[in-house]
Amino acid sequence: MAKNIPIWPGSSSFFPGDTPFGIYDNDTSFQTDIEKTSVWCARRLGYPITDIELQDINLYTCFEEAITEYGAQVNTYNIRDNMLNLYGAATGSSNFSGQKISANFGGQIELAEEYGTEAGSGGNVTYYTGSLSMTADVQDYDLTDSNVVTYESGTPGTDSIEVKRMFHDPPPALVKYFDPFVGTGLGSQQMLDTFGWGQYSPGVSFMMMPVYADILRVQAIEFNDQIRKSAYSFELINNRLRLWPIPNGANYTKVYFQYIKKADRSNALKAPTGTISDFSNVPYQNVTYTNINVVGRQWIRRYTLALAKEMLGYIRGKYSALPIPNAEVTLNGADLVTAAQTEKEGLITELKEILDTMSRQMQLERKSAEATSLQEQFNKIPLKIYIG
Repeated sequence: MAKNIPIWPGSSSFFPGDTPFGIYDNDTSFQTDIEKTSVWCARRLGYPITDIELQDINLYTCFEEAITEYGAQVNTYNIRDNMLNLYGAATGSSNFSGQKISANFGGQIELAEEYGTEAGSGGNVTYYTGSLSMTADVQDYDLTDSNVVTYESGTPGTDSIEVKRMFHDPPPALVKYFDPFVGTGLGSQQMLDTFGWGQYSPGVSFMMMPVYADILRVQAIEFNDQIRKSAYSFELINNRLRLWPIPNGANYTKVYFQYIKKADRSNALKAPTGTISDFSNVPYQNVTYTNINVVGRQWIRRYTLALAKEMLGYIRGKYSALPIPNAEVTLNGADLVTAAQTEKEGLITELKEILDTMSRQMQLERKSAEATSLQEQFNKIPLKIYIG
């Protein structure tokens, strides 16, 4: 005995729990619109001229899916348009749906930090300090030798490091050229003698040299030491450090350097856990149906109809024809499925195109074109001639 399954009777009463997921069931606007949309879809499908082989829960399912699809498209657009501003934000219990996302430089600065690490001007990799104990008349040293090298962090020869800066420089020129305002420096006295004021004391009481004179004299001292004396320099090849001039043990006992651990630089997981890393964990939740405007609700109704049409087409497509006395009735299941799929694709394309025109880039381009057009109009306005 065949089971008698009731079909759409012409009206329905919605109760929370009648939809598969129940996402919007407690929304009062949803409860009102779901019944009206179900009646509208049934009538658009031919009821009551023809029976609609669907139940109310089928239409409720289509309505819920249409809202969810609308929200997914809007959220996808928002994630794509704001992704650079969202990287690194906390996921937690936040819900970005319906929220204005403020533009920021967080993503760009994070990218720039990698360059800052290499340039030694900041970055996100820790700089450590190490020291090398020098020996008189020894020019070459092995940075993996723990007997002469001390690392702030890590083990010589085990942790792979990269030396970023070597503090092996000559004494600064200012130790030879004192502040001229003190009046006791050799450079200051020479300049006083040049002006014929060397016999006066103290010279600082009546002369102030310009800063550029200090800079030029410092440069002269540095160039003198670099050209006429053994220049301070070093060469680092494969952990072998060579120093110039050869240490004599009189002035310096240690050379300090800064380094990073290569493992720190290569670590791709610098950001703390629980932050936005990609499209999949951006905390956009289901949209609130009450907040959807009339434009969005009209799209949802049209998409609900397309889904209902597709569902009805699959049901009628189970049999291509039904026998009746002395004839048979041909069903339009295939036509309904084809038409429904075309309508769904068209609605998705329409929504994506609308959202694309709302992007920051498109809005800026539109405002630029508007400003240009407005300027052209102003340029065509005749200017008044004033006669004095």
